[in-house]
Amino acid sequence: MNVIQILAIVGMLGPIIYTLMWIIGGKLQSDYSHIRDDISSLFAVGAPNQQLMRGMILVQSVLLFLFFSSLPVGLKDEGSLIGPYLLIIGSIFGVTIPLLFPLDENGEIITWRGKMHLIMVIVVGILTIAGMIALWLRLQNVAGWELFAWFSLISAIVAIVLLIISSVFIQSNYRGLLERLGVTPFQLFYFVLPLMVFLNN
Repeated sequence: MNVIQILAIVGMLGPIIYTLMWIIGGKLQSDYSHIRDDISSLFAVGAPNQQLMRGMILVQSVLLFLFFSSLPVGLKDEGSLIGPYLLIIGSIFGVTIPLLFPLDENGEIITWRGKMHLIMVIVVGILTIAGMIALWLRLQNVAGWELFAWFSLISAIVAIVLLIISSVFIQSNYRGLLERLGVTPFQLFYFVLPLMVFLNN
C-alpha cells in the first residue's frame, strides 16, 4: 500500500466521521430533532456536547484536507489542476468552521461569528460544487474514470437543487431533514472520490 492509497483511506473516513457525528450528537442531546434541527446546532456555542461534536467535525475537515492535498498526484493523469485545488481551498475553509465560526447559542445566527459560519458554509459548498464540475471536465475522457466523471457532474447538479430547496425552507420545521438531504451528495462524493483514487493507485 502506497502513500496515496493511505491518504485515500483517510479521505474515506471523513464522511463516515461526519455522519457519525450528527447521529451520535442527536442521540446524546435529548431535545434534539434530526427533522427540525440543523447539524451545525450540535456544535453551536453552549450546545450540551459542543466540544465532542466540534472535535469530530474538525477531524473530518482535516482528514478531507489531507486527502484533497494528495489529489494533484493521486489522479495520475496530466489534466487540469483546477478541480483538485478548488477542493483543497474549500477544505481549508472547512477547517475554519468548527475552529473559529460555530453558530451562536441555540443554533442562531446573530453575531459576526454566527454570520461567518453561514458564509463559510456557503463558500465551501460553492468551491466543492465547482470542484465537482472541474473534475467532470478533466476526467470524462480518462480511461477508468469516465463513470466517476459523470457521477461528479450529477452530484454537483443534485447538490445545487437540494441547496436551493433547503434555502427556501430554511425557517421550516423540516430544516434538519432538508439539510441532511442537502449534504448527502457532498458526503457521497467525499467517499467515492477517495475510493476511486485508492482503486486506481
